[in-house]
Amino acid sequence: MKDIKLKHYPLNSYDKIRYQDTDKQGHVNNAIFPVYFETGRLELLYNPNDLLHDEGYSYVLANINIDLIKEIHYPGIVHVGTRIKKIGNSSIHFEQALFQGESLVATSTSIVVHVSNQTKKSHPLPEKTKSKISQYL
Repeated sequence: MKDIKLKHYPLNSYDKIRYQDTDKQGHVNNAIFPVYFETGRLELLYNPNDLLHDEGYSYVLANINIDLIKEIHYPGIVHVGTRIKKIGNSSIHFEQALFQGESLVATSTSIVVHVSNQTKKSHPLPEKTKSKISQYL
């Protein structure tokens, strides 16, 4: 696997590993990995101190791909590295990685789309949003 480190991602967050996240094999169930990746995306997209959408608009997940590399074990925390790969007209393309300690446990690519809450259709990203998130490219 590539030499991927948390420091390669400009946005770092974490999530607590809960006992309920585990399966009968004693490790975190693979269905929980998307929840951890969501933590990283939403800390950027819905930061209450730096809103990246206008009133009446929000973000929806349009695509997610996850490569599971290693097991995650309870207890502890998982670190989420997040960066932006591409900024589209109405979409944001993310690259993310999960780490338990120094170990890379999963990578992900995802696309979120900026939509109108009323029409449920895509809507161009505000220029101020494009400018703010470009630092995470």
